[in-house]
Amino acid sequence: MPIYLDSAATTPVLPEAAQAALEVMTAGYANPSALYTIGQNATTRLKQNRCAVAARLGCPPDALVFTSGGTEGNNWALFSGARLAARHGKHLITTAVEHSAVLEPVKELERAGWAVTRLKPDRTGRITVEDFCAALRPETSLVSMMLVNNETGVLFPVGDCAQHAKQRNPQLLFHTDAVQGFLQVPFTPQTLGVDLLTISGHKIGAPKGIGALYIKKGLRLSPLLFGGGQERGLRPGTEPTSQTAALAAACNAWDESRPQQVAETRLAFLDALRAVPGLEVISAGDAPHICAVSLPGYPSEMLVRALSDRGIYLSSGSACHRGKPSHVFAAMRLDKRILAGMLRISLSPANTPADATLLADALRTITAERVSL
Repeated sequence: MPIYLDSAATTPVLPEAAQAALEVMTAGYANPSALYTIGQNATTRLKQNRCAVAARLGCPPDALVFTSGGTEGNNWALFSGARLAARHGKHLITTAVEHSAVLEPVKELERAGWAVTRLKPDRTGRITVEDFCAALRPETSLVSMMLVNNETGVLFPVGDCAQHAKQRNPQLLFHTDAVQGFLQVPFTPQTLGVDLLTISGHKIGAPKGIGALYIKKGLRLSPLLFGGGQERGLRPGTEPTSQTAALAAACNAWDESRPQQVAETRLAFLDALRAVPGLEVISAGDAPHICAVSLPGYPSEMLVRALSDRGIYLSSGSACHRGKPSHVFAAMRLDKRILAGMLRISLSPANTPADATLLADALRTITAERVSL
């Protein structure tokens, strides 16, 4: 049986989500904008789907707008948020270890005249509230800070930072990319104190191509796209009814005990891996499902391929890097030999302590067969 250890990249579609999508595609396929009966049935189903996702996120249904996923949500939050925030100043704070779906839009804003502060983590991957507060300026009007880092599993102090930022400037807009945190760690947009929040379905057992953006009530965010009046005119285009049904089904199927189960499995992995000669734990992770280790002297690309040959699938970092060095681990100022041997392990309830033993044994075998560089 293959051992899949890359759930931070994507998750298998849950049977409940696949069945919900199939049902809508084959029976509930009408356009929700149509006035006839089956169109109105599709409208009702869409409302139910929104309510199901909102219930899991802990927000009003009308605060959620469906998107194609995390990248769209992050781009929309940043570009439209910047349009709103610019009248209060053009200084943006983010971190150096955000997902590329935040870092790249920030570069565009910088080219458009925004001043940008990128907070760097310490060697454990953490961002401190003190560093954030030191970066605040009178003209700071926009912040984007992820909730859980997708490569280290470190939980960032979003709530505390949002509180301090709002005390300094109540007009400031605070966005968080919660793609890796949704359903993994407890939070609501209200408890975090954020204005904009991004989630993505394919991290929780829904298909790729569906997500949502939380927009705080009263915030007049401009559309990223223009067209018809769907999604209250904020996200025009015929609604992806099958994908929203799948996202809702994945939310409904989520077991509240899952994070604790996964966290216990992660500890078993860390215990097993610490016994591998030369291996270093770089981040034990705060979120239940992600940790990062290194085998200095053994290139991670070689390790990933050698493990793949043995039916064990993990990555050296975010799948979005496509084999390039991780900006997250580089920002942590780790030794070059450690950086070269990085591996990210991200888990699901399908993983067991037995998988940890098999991974550790495979790494021992691979390193014994190959000479360290």
